[in-house]
Amino acid sequence: MMMTMWMRMLAGALLASLLAGAAQAQTRERQQQRLDELMPYVGEPVDSFQFWKLTQWELVGAQQVVVWPRLHEAYLLTVDAPCSELEWAKSIALTSSVQRVTARFDAVRVGKDRCRINQIRRIDMKRYQAERKASRAQ
Repeated sequence: MMMTMWMRMLAGALLASLLAGAAQAQTRERQQQRLDELMPYVGEPVDSFQFWKLTQWELVGAQQVVVWPRLHEAYLLTVDAPCSELEWAKSIALTSSVQRVTARFDAVRVGKDRCRINQIRRIDMKRYQAERKASRAQ
């Protein structure tokens, strides 16, 4: 009886592990799709951007996150590896100085991690939204 219970627990753990691996793979695939969708609208690297509060954020890679400091203004941030907690984050914060987030100085804070921002690139959200609206109208 003890062996049967142990076998059931082992089988349950294996199943949970497989399901978690599949969910992570789907998430990474979705993140890559989203990044690919946004890349045509991503500009050249900039040194910094104005920041008062984080309106929204979206993980688009193991070291890449899109942040919206204002409703129609978005930036693709690339952080230094490793940033192990970013992939599983439910919330993030940005460091800033004098209401500016600066590449190679500020960081994405997630859990106990402080992940230095290596690169900042502005996303042309107005053009992205206009082209999406136009493609839906066709």
